Amino acid sequence: MDKNQILQGASKYIEKFKDRVFVIKYGGSILDDKEISGSILDDIICLHENQIDVVLVHGGGSAISKLMKARGKEPEFVGGLRVTDEETASIVDEALSSVNAGLVERVISKGVDAVSLVSREKLTIKGRKKDSAPHGDFVGDVASIDAGHIDEAIKNHSISVVSPVGVGEDKKPYNINADLAAAEIAGFLSAEKFIMLTNVKGVMSKKDDDASLISTLKEKEVHKLIDEGIIDSGMIPKVQAGILALDKGVGKVHVISGRIPHSLLEEIFTDKGIGTEIVK
Repeated sequence: MDKNQILQGASKYIEKFKDRVFVIKYGGSILDDKEISGSILDDIICLHENQIDVVLVHGGGSAISKLMKARGKEPEFVGGLRVTDEETASIVDEALSSVNAGLVERVISKGVDAVSLVSREKLTIKGRKKDSAPHGDFVGDVASIDAGHIDEAIKNHSISVVSPVGVGEDKKPYNINADLAAAEIAGFLSAEKFIMLTNVKGVMSKKDDDASLISTLKEKEVHKLIDEGIIDSGMIPKVQAGILALDKGVGKVHVISGRIPHSLLEEIFTDKGIGTEIVK
């Protein structure tokens, strides 16, 4: 759908969501595609220009793997989680800080103020070792959120760009799943919406069949679809992050494709939407 077409019928939604907080998680391969990421950033800026308070939480797995290889470390994964010794945790922090700086620079180049929130410099995510992580591993969970810098950015009409790396009481970085970090931030802020941009259209009842897209899911239905194996693989942590956000008071969760031009605007500013919404 054309951007101008979407905005022509968007006035009721723009008024409804004015001064509300949207937390948007953006990562995966769509982060590495300049054309796609340019379209996504244009949509985010459009939300911002319509007085929606945007908090952008990013991933950056490919940037991490690239920097690890440059440092002579081979990326290793167990159960979908990156094995993260202390050196790797430092590399993760460095790589994602670079991704963060690049996103902030791109937003600012479009004439909108953006604030870099890397917890090593501006504490936002307090991390701790994940309970299931083996000794010496720095895979983390969110211990708590410090929203002071986000609140300040909102007050100053700036877009917050947040790295998901947490900092522990030991002052060391912890590698936290970006979906989880974004969900915790959305919950802490009581966000109106938590939106996850992905490589697929949303949750589908038949794998790889776009026609089987499920437009609306209730929380209890999500659990059932996981048990039945319909929701599987990489979609499981996303819907689990969505449920966490809902349980913490977020109004609605959206899982949408970042590969479709203006999917963000079409999901938010049209009656039909384009992806999957998850509600209580």
